[in-house]
Amino acid sequence: MTTVIGIENLSKTYRLGQIGTGTFANDMKVWWAKVRGRPNPLLRVDEVARGNREGEVLWALQDVSFSVMQGEVLGLIGRNGAGKSTLLKILSRITAPNFGRIRVRGRVSSLLEVGTGFHPELTGRENIYLNGAILGMSRNEIDRKFDEILDFSGVEKFIDTPVKRYSSGMYVRLAFSVAAHLDPEILVIDEVLAVGDAGFQKKCLGKMDDVAHGGRTIVFVSHNMQAIRSLCSRSILLDEGRLVFDGPTEETLRVYHERLSELKVGVETAIGDQRHRRGSGHIRIAAVSVQAADGNERYEFEIGETIRFQLSYRVLENMPRLTASIALRSGITGELITSARHVVSAEPVEAGAAGTIVVDFPDIFIRPGDYPLYFSMDDFGHRYDVVDDLIRPLVVRTGKKQLQDPNFNPKTPPGYFSIPSTLISNFIEEPQSDL
Repeated sequence: MTTVIGIENLSKTYRLGQIGTGTFANDMKVWWAKVRGRPNPLLRVDEVARGNREGEVLWALQDVSFSVMQGEVLGLIGRNGAGKSTLLKILSRITAPNFGRIRVRGRVSSLLEVGTGFHPELTGRENIYLNGAILGMSRNEIDRKFDEILDFSGVEKFIDTPVKRYSSGMYVRLAFSVAAHLDPEILVIDEVLAVGDAGFQKKCLGKMDDVAHGGRTIVFVSHNMQAIRSLCSRSILLDEGRLVFDGPTEETLRVYHERLSELKVGVETAIGDQRHRRGSGHIRIAAVSVQAADGNERYEFEIGETIRFQLSYRVLENMPRLTASIALRSGITGELITSARHVVSAEPVEAGAAGTIVVDFPDIFIRPGDYPLYFSMDDFGHRYDVVDDLIRPLVVRTGKKQLQDPNFNPKTPPGYFSIPSTLISNFIEEPQSDL
């Protein structure tokens, strides 16, 4: 087979902080002061320079090497900030690498940001031609595929209405429909399944499956592990800009989940990383554990089992009251699909206190799949600490008993739905007083 993508020692860096002052004249003033060893003349009294500082860079990618064969469907997985989108932007020639070589044979089309190139004042029909041209389609090609694009989008009734009057769902449906009907040799896809409602997402996945079986080469990024499993025979795992595993998809997912299991959530874990941890920091989650009803830690469950969550925390500032939230997110869109909120303390909690809560989701009855977890310590809406994408997702499987039942059909309602939960333990250790 022919190699269509070859990447050797690819690295990409970004300078941290603000680059430049915004005007050429002020940039020259700052440069001339630096040459003479003088302080920045644009700073106010007692202000600290916050711009780019020499030597401070972020390695978005570092020494990444791999190849993709013609007709192969390659999955890219990893936590937020691992470098997946940066790699796709380099493949799409949106940005250039700092080091390394990249060789691509064939026409590349990208589905990176759905809707790029749409003009709000133009009608849906006009935007199909405009967006198609931006994505590399000829007018004859768009004419030939127009009816197919329109039928796929489901917005026929509004095709001659300016898209500024479309709902957000209609907008992305039309944008994805245009992009999905390209005919490149290489297709680069980044999280395009997180658009529209559940029915349209299923339609998108089916379209991607058709493309995958049509002999075209695909590089596919998604947090939807079910989509990765169904579309990709081989996957690559990126972590902090480095390639850490390249192999069959199931093996890559196993390594990914193992690495998430090794990451222990603590008071100091990723505090400065807003991609994975947010909030004021007045309270910090100290530990998270997912367990079976017998107390043994695990992350894979069969439908009908009880899932137990144990959450420990430390209070760093005096709090008027305290609640805790535990939620399951969709493995496709990342949206919260169900959650449980419990009052930890209706009374004030002093700084220095620590506590542990245990919450059961009994007899869980949702569709099989991967469900990323979300934990929050808050005060009725004011979030003090949110832990997200720092531990492996919850995996729900169909058990043997359900497989043998011809009437078995778990129905997860579309959108958000409630699920019963029980607070079975709530222990707060008050701070020790100084004697």
